[in-house]
Amino acid sequence: MMNQKKKILLLTTGGTIASLSSSEGLVPGLNGSGLASHLSGITDNYDISVKDILHLDSSNIQPEEWVIIAGHIHENYKQFDGIVITHGTDTMAYTASVLTFILQNIPIPVVITGSQLPLAHPLTDAVDNLRYAFAMASSGIGGIYLAFNRKIILGCRAVKIRTTGFDAFESVNYPYIATIDSTGLNINHPAIPEKTGEPMYLNKLCSDVFLIKLTPGLNPKIFDMLVGLNYKGIVIEAFGAGGLHFIHRDLISKLEKVIERGIPIVISSQCLYERSDLSIYQTGQLALKQGVIQAYDMTTEAAVTKLIWALGQTSNLSHIREIFATSYAGEITI
Repeated sequence: MMNQKKKILLLTTGGTIASLSSSEGLVPGLNGSGLASHLSGITDNYDISVKDILHLDSSNIQPEEWVIIAGHIHENYKQFDGIVITHGTDTMAYTASVLTFILQNIPIPVVITGSQLPLAHPLTDAVDNLRYAFAMASSGIGGIYLAFNRKIILGCRAVKIRTTGFDAFESVNYPYIATIDSTGLNINHPAIPEKTGEPMYLNKLCSDVFLIKLTPGLNPKIFDMLVGLNYKGIVIEAFGAGGLHFIHRDLISKLEKVIERGIPIVISSQCLYERSDLSIYQTGQLALKQGVIQAYDMTTEAAVTKLIWALGQTSNLSHIREIFATSYAGEITI
């Protein structure tokens, strides 16, 4: 008896993969049926359903759109074996990260993919990336993933590292979930995060989070401005393992005053690889005494979206500390 085809839902959101040329450059143009018309042959092994949910360049996909995307996944995941989402590459890692927190312990694979060239381009990378996404979506391994250039990356560990190269994404501080070669889809089972409980759908977000990259000489008064603009949380990309200046311009004392107002401050590293550790140097230890939260080996995208998600669940600073001390899907090494 022939194996029954896996039921895969393809959700389209726009992005380069669905773009067409215009007088103003590439703009989202292909809808779901238009995408599907280019995929004859690669979808024959699956029972594909297509649903258009957005038609946006990913630069315009923001927290409001994250909730829409997550809602469609939540409404449909019980009827399908897997879900593939086409998405622009510029903010794909942010979407993959935040879906990890909204849709915890999802029992089916949800795989986000896109391309560096439009699907209609004769040299496109879109067809291959969709092949990889469909393969992972039919694997039966629940979770949020990103498929690109023969790699399957855990969604909350993906970072875009190239603007035009086809090898656009990397898994930072975490092994690949799978790779694709002549032997097929090679799943790295030890890298699959263990489920922490039953599926949960927690879609409340707080978009009032600011990311700032520390530079030598940064004026601490900028944090007064952020407080005045009613930001509820701040992520700082600090130097190296987490260094912050306090000579000439006392940034650390300013952070203490911000935290005293109940605003969480998360410290990550400007370095792409390895972990921040504020306990190593004097500057970091001083910051820890003031109550900053460590991001350790989280990506910036994961740290920002986790804070956006955490503030949607609670405004209690102690609770937010507990959230950042918890690994929900492999986003942080505790």
